[in-house]
Amino acid sequence: MKAIGLILAGGSSSRMKELTIDRATAAMPIAGGYRSIDFALSSMANSHISKVGVFTQYNSKSLTQHLNSSKWWDFGRKQGGLFVFTPTQTHDNNQWYRGTADAIAQNIDFLKSSHEPYVIIASGDCVYKLDMNKVLEYHIEKNADITIVTKDLGSVDDPTRFGVVSVDASGMVTEFEEKPIVTNKTLVSTGVYVLRRRQLIEMIERAGAEGGFDLVKDIFIRYKGIKKIYAYQMDSYWSNITAVDSYFKTNMDFLNRDIREFFFGEYPTIASKIEDLPPAKYNLGAVVKNSLVSSGCIINGEVTDSVLFKEVYVGNNCTIRNSIILNDVYIGDNTYIENCIVESHGTIRANSNYVGTPEDLKIILEKNERYVL
Repeated sequence: MKAIGLILAGGSSSRMKELTIDRATAAMPIAGGYRSIDFALSSMANSHISKVGVFTQYNSKSLTQHLNSSKWWDFGRKQGGLFVFTPTQTHDNNQWYRGTADAIAQNIDFLKSSHEPYVIIASGDCVYKLDMNKVLEYHIEKNADITIVTKDLGSVDDPTRFGVVSVDASGMVTEFEEKPIVTNKTLVSTGVYVLRRRQLIEMIERAGAEGGFDLVKDIFIRYKGIKKIYAYQMDSYWSNITAVDSYFKTNMDFLNRDIREFFFGEYPTIASKIEDLPPAKYNLGAVVKNSLVSSGCIINGEVTDSVLFKEVYVGNNCTIRNSIILNDVYIGDNTYIENCIVESHGTIRANSNYVGTPEDLKIILEKNERYVL
């Protein structure tokens, strides 16, 4: 493909509360065995983009470990590849990334040394599957300067969390406002953009010279009415996970067979880093209904309408309902959990009781000793 990919994965979100204390939002576990960034990476790999740069910053350790081999997404090749950029102190610069535009500016040589004529920029905190080739074809057909991939949320999510867009009959963007306080619009930016590489370099350098560090506010919105900006509307599943409620709902969406089939049954599928784990084990007395249970889990109790990530142990007489249990959690006997998200590597003591509500999900962070004399 005649484009390189850039994935912006350095941000954090206060709306994720305790879930992003130790990890970047793009590293959040999704659908039992994936990370949020897998969906952007897979969309690019499946679109035959062979060269991708990932910009990390906040809590980059878990994300960098996840990306330590490019082979899972088929970027391990002689030409192209997967490049991870973290803030680096140099003779000329000692700043952290001050925004998305600044992250690209501090690594502008990556763009300048590339030869592909186009750049596709994506956020690492969204769950979707997109054929980038169709977006690029649309961009070229419209002779656009910038193309924004959009999604009509309807009543599914709060549009004030995103950039809201208005378009005319031809698809040209007439209004673009980032995270408005109040809006009646439902068409939002998905965080995926297409533009020419040389134009992006010029815009980034100009914004930096004028003290602009944000890609959307200081570049894209600024050029509205000056550059030809078009919207490509996505008609398939899309979700942004940067709030606890949205993260919970996104994982629960994978209990829907049609959504699972779309991502993991229909070609091309979503790829992720593979771990060598045994299949889930259901012991005598285990009852599992409408749930995702990942590799390495051992189930003794009852699990209903829930998502269990890798290596979760559920003790005897336990009940788990409408909850997400993240990786490597030990749940002691006689425990009741409902409307909760249990953080990774936790140990829930026997006879515990944790109950939230659908409107007020409870996040459980228990780091008790798992093995005691």
